Amino acid sequence: MMPERALEAAPLLEVSSIDVFYGAIQALRGVSLRIGTGERVALVGANGAGKTTTLRAISGLLKAEEGRVTDGTIELRGARIDGRDPEEIVRMGIFQVMEGRRVFEGLTVDENLRVGAYTRRDGDAVRRDYEAVYRYFPRLRERRGQLAGYLSGGEQQMLVIGRALMARPRLMLLDEPSLGLAPLLVKEIFEIIRRLNQEERLTIFLVEQNANVAFGIADYGYIMEGGRVVLDGPAPRLRENEDVKEFYLGLTEVGGRKSYRDVKHYRRRKRWLS
Repeated sequence: MMPERALEAAPLLEVSSIDVFYGAIQALRGVSLRIGTGERVALVGANGAGKTTTLRAISGLLKAEEGRVTDGTIELRGARIDGRDPEEIVRMGIFQVMEGRRVFEGLTVDENLRVGAYTRRDGDAVRRDYEAVYRYFPRLRERRGQLAGYLSGGEQQMLVIGRALMARPRLMLLDEPSLGLAPLLVKEIFEIIRRLNQEERLTIFLVEQNANVAFGIADYGYIMEGGRVVLDGPAPRLRENEDVKEFYLGLTEVGGRKSYRDVKHYRRRKRWLS
């Protein structure tokens, strides 16, 4: 399924009809999406839909899971990146913030940030970015000498985003940044993500189960089911889509709450793929 919109200029990232396999198991089927420079794009789906696999295909981390792209292409500014090593993809400007807040627990906050810049050789710019991280995340400055393993969940999420910024990416891939965080912390972190996009012109590709927060920050959205993209469009329009309200925002047509688990999977697939 190709995205319905055509960007005015060439996209920063274009994923075209990729299939992904883990051994004999097919995880993605003909997935296509486009991300323009400076956009905030969200990919939403239930657990197991293929969202994280999509990120790993882009960042090159499939190899660590013995996965592979068997068909289709992934391009960054027109250059093929599918099949490249993760280190090379980082140097090209893509950095993935992985699910689960994977800080280096035995290193300090300061040391974690410096690890993020390991591929860079522009010392003056590294120092500027280092100070910028502490400007966006003043709580980290207060804890700069503390071991990362002793930070709260919200502080660890701030740290992994800050560490990603130290790589100076063109495109940041965020995998479930709201997972396990209290609503106030989610609001705070997503506001910082919005500022990074607006002030640093950082392009954001966000993967979330929480459709409400994802579409609240995104310009454009994709919905994934069973390894396929089944719906895409401007985020405000997706939030008003009756199926999205029912299946992902938990709202029925009369405004009541409805459990996602109570909805039969075949109904959703039939309505969206018809």
